[in-house]
Amino acid sequence: MTRTSRGARQRLLALSSRHHIEARWGALGRLPGHRCLRGPETGMAMLKGRIGATGNAFHLGEMTLTRASMALDDGTVGHGWVRGRDHRHAELIALADAVAQHAAWQEALETQVLAPLADELAARQRRDAATAATTRVDFFTLVRGE
Repeated sequence: MTRTSRGARQRLLALSSRHHIEARWGALGRLPGHRCLRGPETGMAMLKGRIGATGNAFHLGEMTLTRASMALDDGTVGHGWVRGRDHRHAELIALADAVAQHAAWQEALETQVLAPLADELAARQRRDAATAATTRVDFFTLVRGE
């Protein structure tokens, strides 16, 4: 089984809804003891953009962001960030990050939580793409004949 990188795992969990994560989380069974180390805290993050996607950077605006850090009883620390104000969502991401650092939990996390969430996210992206495709307009240029 291929192991999901930390960045890909964080992205997947942040893009998945808290309700979907909680529904899959129960399949892991009894987790190691853990406690909240920091947060959850809600604040603002500055978003940067680039002119023409490659040019000079500029400040696009601000976004609400919630972060949390969880520690397992053995001292392993996990961090989670999520767009918006959902404290529980940030805590779940941080807990998943901490649990993923243990070889004993990696396979269960991958197969029982991350793989189903990835399938749900891919299905949602396909639905969104299909919805957007219905509004597609094809432009073409008419050449005047002489």
